[in-house]
Amino acid sequence: MAAPPPRKKRKPAAKSTRDGRQREAASFIAEHLIDLARVARRYKLDLLGFVLDMGVMEARKMARLQGKRARKT
Repeated sequence: MAAPPPRKKRKPAAKSTRDGRQREAASFIAEHLIDLARVARRYKLDLLGFVLDMGVMEARKMARLQGKRARKT
């Protein structure tokens, strides 16, 4: 059996581009988690709703931190 080909290394994105996209991604995730948490609560899936709410808080926190980093540079 032949060995798999070596993996190509990705170049990191430019810092300014990466920060903006990470903030957008975190905001996008938060908005969708809000909808999912509502669905979970509607169907009495309390623990799942709680976990999704925690995800919303974390995603918003990440978006806020990325925004602060972007303003510093």
